[in-house]
Amino acid sequence: MTASIHLVKGREKSLRRRHPWIFSRGIQKVEGNPELGETVSVFDAHGNWVAYAAFSPKSQIRARVWSFKKKEKVDKAFFINRLNRAQQLRTTLADRDGLTGYRLIAAESDGLPGITIDRYQNFLVCQLLSAGAEFQRETLIEALKECYPECSIYERSDVSVRKKEGLKEQVGVLHGEEPPKWVEIEENGIKISVDIVGGHKTGFYLDQRDSRLAAMKYVNGKRVLNCFCYTGGFGLYALKGGADEVQNIDVSQPALDCAARNAEINQLDSSKAQFINADVFKLLRQYRDQNELFDVIIMDPPKFAESKAQLNGACRGYKDINMLAMQLLKPGGTLLTYSCSGLMDQGLFQKIIADAALDAGRHAQFIERFGQAADHPVDTAYPEGFYLKGFACQVN
Repeated sequence: MTASIHLVKGREKSLRRRHPWIFSRGIQKVEGNPELGETVSVFDAHGNWVAYAAFSPKSQIRARVWSFKKKEKVDKAFFINRLNRAQQLRTTLADRDGLTGYRLIAAESDGLPGITIDRYQNFLVCQLLSAGAEFQRETLIEALKECYPECSIYERSDVSVRKKEGLKEQVGVLHGEEPPKWVEIEENGIKISVDIVGGHKTGFYLDQRDSRLAAMKYVNGKRVLNCFCYTGGFGLYALKGGADEVQNIDVSQPALDCAARNAEINQLDSSKAQFINADVFKLLRQYRDQNELFDVIIMDPPKFAESKAQLNGACRGYKDINMLAMQLLKPGGTLLTYSCSGLMDQGLFQKIIADAALDAGRHAQFIERFGQAADHPVDTAYPEGFYLKGFACQVN
């Protein structure tokens, strides 16, 4: 390891607090000629060694730290150690909550920047989103094969963020078998069909598991509108929780077909469920004009802000859909609303909901707060790992 980067004076402070990112403006010089993703030594302005990091010359995040230990090599043993450490938490959760699907590696929060790995039964689904992750591809695969000899490994690095790292999107089998059309997982006693190859992200939104379970206590005997339902996760819990009616809304017919399939395999009363292919924004306005009312509305939209430049537009979008939802709630109804946009902090999201209530002419109270499930941990040195936030609001 001959290449190195040297920091601008003072820019080592965040690294001393174990934050794993080094931005381009914080680098004084680069020595050697490191390859895209190559591991380099990081030195402060006085020449003191600070960390080992993966170099990414095309990204604003110019390097991501692998290790703050000088004697720790970034090799197969390194990845095995990180995998075993992460598995300890997941084993506890899997045993407690009856999980056969969970997030195994949550990137920086598990000490593996740019690497996301979800497990669905005996399939490991990987997203390699950084130059360093790509550079270490074969070493990581060998570590996974050793730690999980029973598992096939599939890649879903079809994410646009790879372009910022100078990488092309990539998908396919890395080891073992091609995934079948459906891999069936279970959480909290509910079965869910996952399309690893064609589904969103790695196939399913595992991070909302706790929120789905919490939703059950609000739905018994209620009329429920489940917006942006994808494959029906919240709707399944609502049916199991005793809802009288659940309308599942999404623009994707394949997702709705999967949602209907999930209701069937759980032997839930499908006569209480509807699966409606519609644009949520348009349908909410249509329902408002028709004076439709619901007891519970679940608002779990996709990420509205991919960059800071999109944040203002995202705020308007969140405000709009939550205002419309409040207008469709019966007095005393419950709004379960979420944002997975990491750039939007919890305080800002709370303010948006408050403004939506004002515009809707309704009085709302925050009665419960939600975050991502425990298999999506947040490292104390990496607050950016907290991205999913939600509220239960009583609306009058």
